[in-house]
Amino acid sequence: MLATLQKLEDKRHQASMGGGQARIDSQHKKGRLTARERVAVLLDPGSFEEYDMYVEHNCVDFGMQDQVIPGDGVVTGSGTINGRLVFVFSQDFTVFGGSLSERHAQKICKIMDMAMKVGAPVIGLNDSGGARIQEGVASLGGYAEVFQRNVLASGVVPQISVIMGPCAGGAVYSPAMTDFIFMVKDSSFMFVTGPDVVKTVTNEVVTQEELGGAITHSTRSSVADLALENDIEALVAVRDFVDFLPLSNRHDVPERPTDDPWDRIDDSLDTLIPDSANKPYDMKELLRKVLDEGDFFEVQPTHAGNILTGFGRIDGRTVGIVANQPMVLAGVLDINSSKKAARFVRFCDAFDIPILTFVDVPGFLPGVAQEHNGIIKHGAKLLFAYAEATVPKITVITRKAYGGAYDVMSSKHLRGDLNYAWPTAEIAVMGAKGAVEIIFRKDIGDKDAIAARTREYEERFANPFVAASKGFIDEVIMPHSTRRRIALGLKKLKNKQLENPWKKHDNIPL
Repeated sequence: MLATLQKLEDKRHQASMGGGQARIDSQHKKGRLTARERVAVLLDPGSFEEYDMYVEHNCVDFGMQDQVIPGDGVVTGSGTINGRLVFVFSQDFTVFGGSLSERHAQKICKIMDMAMKVGAPVIGLNDSGGARIQEGVASLGGYAEVFQRNVLASGVVPQISVIMGPCAGGAVYSPAMTDFIFMVKDSSFMFVTGPDVVKTVTNEVVTQEELGGAITHSTRSSVADLALENDIEALVAVRDFVDFLPLSNRHDVPERPTDDPWDRIDDSLDTLIPDSANKPYDMKELLRKVLDEGDFFEVQPTHAGNILTGFGRIDGRTVGIVANQPMVLAGVLDINSSKKAARFVRFCDAFDIPILTFVDVPGFLPGVAQEHNGIIKHGAKLLFAYAEATVPKITVITRKAYGGAYDVMSSKHLRGDLNYAWPTAEIAVMGAKGAVEIIFRKDIGDKDAIAARTREYEERFANPFVAASKGFIDEVIMPHSTRRRIALGLKKLKNKQLENPWKKHDNIPL
């Protein structure tokens, strides 16, 4: 019996060493943790239960039968984050460069299937050189099996990808279909074709970092949601992030005890809006003063800064936040901000996370580039997402809500449940100056007349009361009571029931 137990320990030790000490040391020299070290940081101590530790590849070509390492380049299993179940796979770059084989893919598919059956998030720690070339089409088949499960799991369990090394070629499409992607600066990259192929085909000279690094994807392409400094920071961020999410579409949003009173009043909000309509203010200040303990986990903070998206809590329960940011492009809606917010709204709706919308929007961004690049269709994505959403929706208009952008930003007409406005709100087709120049164009040469008409228009429409008189605004509230009003609204809406007409699926304007 003792000999058998010793054999088990030897097998476990062999599997835990991955590609061997030399390759582990090489991984550390690059500033990266090993696959198992990453799992240890991500999960609660002692909670990880590994599956398929002894799985080996089945390839006999190119001498692969003589290179067999238990685990086959990926560590898979389940554990807990702050006591809540998650499933994890962590690719091991020390074993064949983390390349994906048929058996490697089967291990990933197994935990994804289990996650869907029991209802728990899937977290993928990606660090792979791509398909295992020696296996040929069997490896490509393995990728397709993972892709299929990404699609089936979408909207069923949260899927989070953490890119912690290379992720190239077909491998990028699995993270691309997950809900959120975190990357590590100067250490991870994603691209369909690498710099050498780009140079050969297009003559463009570009580095890996410029082509598909964390900064590129979290600012320009919007492929990634966050760029973190190192492996540890990325994994700790994932731990914080998962705390906001329900385990699946069958579970309620998580609750966290809080000492922050739900009816807390913040008098400083009464002076947040500047006297001049052309002066910006920081919408993040409003969010910090409304959310529990000022805790706002922002998603895509460096992309499309004219709109803010992220998670917070009200009275201990998770909410999703979408807010125009007057500090960037006056909070205008454009192509990038519309796409960013639309995807976020749809995620919240899929997992029954209530949506809070803070509105200060002067309209859609004009320009030839915007029109030629499809602002009509991209703007419609956000409109579609809000209109489709059946979760509790609470909207607060703080200042400008002009034109079609007023409609789009979770207005009453798109089944907003509670639509509030601050006394400083201006709800109109457009700003006073533009409106007057259209309505009274015959008086354009008379500056005094135009000035008088502008003042008249402002007095008539630069307030929330016209919309309130039509029932489009439920209440004009004092800014200092915003948190209390939202908390009360969420309590009322906790058991909201609303279903869209039956359909196989909708056809959002992609």
